[in-house]
Amino acid sequence: MSLSETAFITRINSSDTFTTGSRFHLRWFSPITEVNLCGHATLASASVLFKHMKNENPVVVFETRGGDLAVSQRGDSYIMDFPLNPPMKQDPNEFSDTIKAIVGNNPVQDVCLNTNTKKLMIRLDDSCERSVLTGLKVDPAVLESSEKSGRVRGVIVTAKGSPDCQPGYDFYSRYFAPWVGIPEDPVTGSAHTVLGSYWSKELGKKKMLAYQCSSRGGDLELEARDDGRINIIGQAVTVLQGNLTL
Repeated sequence: MSLSETAFITRINSSDTFTTGSRFHLRWFSPITEVNLCGHATLASASVLFKHMKNENPVVVFETRGGDLAVSQRGDSYIMDFPLNPPMKQDPNEFSDTIKAIVGNNPVQDVCLNTNTKKLMIRLDDSCERSVLTGLKVDPAVLESSEKSGRVRGVIVTAKGSPDCQPGYDFYSRYFAPWVGIPEDPVTGSAHTVLGSYWSKELGKKKMLAYQCSSRGGDLELEARDDGRINIIGQAVTVLQGNLTL
């Protein structure tokens, strides 16, 4: 289906069903490996439980490699309680090959790294329009070969938004992770645990509206919290339903 992660939900307690249980195991897999944190596959998992399994609890909690993740409903949206992953500023010269591979000669304002998630964040200069970000042509093979140290497993490219223009995005982004079999991800919750922390400080805001500018992009509502967590809010649509026989 050309999707970056497949999610697998399993019951923790044998006496629970997917309708009555409030806690489940959740694991995510890219086409080539298991990943530690995934937002949109968590959103999809919660949507299946609430919409299709008619889960009767106001909140479901997933036990994952990224810790306990709680999801609740707000109208037609889902609120995911995720960790914040603050990035630290880096010397751009240490990642010059990667920066060149992904943004070419476009001016860069900040380069940051979160060592926990191994996500490198490149902020384009504020002089760059959104079209610069959407117009980037990234060769996954070249990008992957640019960084072999193991410090980086994914690259976020971000730019300041246009809050004065409807619907008022605070920032934009794209996400590339060929190291884990994802040439470009459509919409990335885990990347926004890094972006939410960074832009909350830069903009002096707790609540933000973000847009990921992939060809299958989408909106994310963010609420950075003082307890080191972030609420990531979005919607889900079921496009296919079936059964797998193992």
